[in-house]
Amino acid sequence: MSEPPPRGAERDLFRDTWVRYLGYANEVGEAFRSLVPVSVVWLSYGVSSSYVLADAIDKGKKARDVPSPEAGRSTRVTVAMVDTFVWQALASVAIPGFTINRVCAASLYILGTATRWPLAVRKWTTTALGLLAIPIIIHPIDRSVDFLLDSSLRKLYPSVEKPSSS
Repeated sequence: MSEPPPRGAERDLFRDTWVRYLGYANEVGEAFRSLVPVSVVWLSYGVSSSYVLADAIDKGKKARDVPSPEAGRSTRVTVAMVDTFVWQALASVAIPGFTINRVCAASLYILGTATRWPLAVRKWTTTALGLLAIPIIIHPIDRSVDFLLDSSLRKLYPSVEKPSSS
């Protein structure tokens, strides 16, 4: 979860509360992929994607409510929504989901070739390794997505103010 907001600052439901963990549902789904039906994994992606969309809408509403001349309002709302959606889609869904999927696939393969453990033990071990990897990958992925967007998409924005996405 992100750092607590400064004293007196408004708490962001999508960044500063337990709701943030909904963005990680797909990583949990990927960790359990070898144990649950694929429909459960896809449901976890639905939860994460809903979180991403809700956060983007929330940031658009907050950008709309900032007092300023009407002329730049629609641009500000669009930038806030697009930046949040792209950042969250990459940092909360696509990259971590792929990463955990590959960690679990590799560990299941390695355990299958390097041990004589029963399949059920290998699957549970793979799930545990996937779950343990989640907190390790979060911050490096977040920072990498910040760098990626700062180096690309955010250069297209008409203002120098960077939307707060992470």
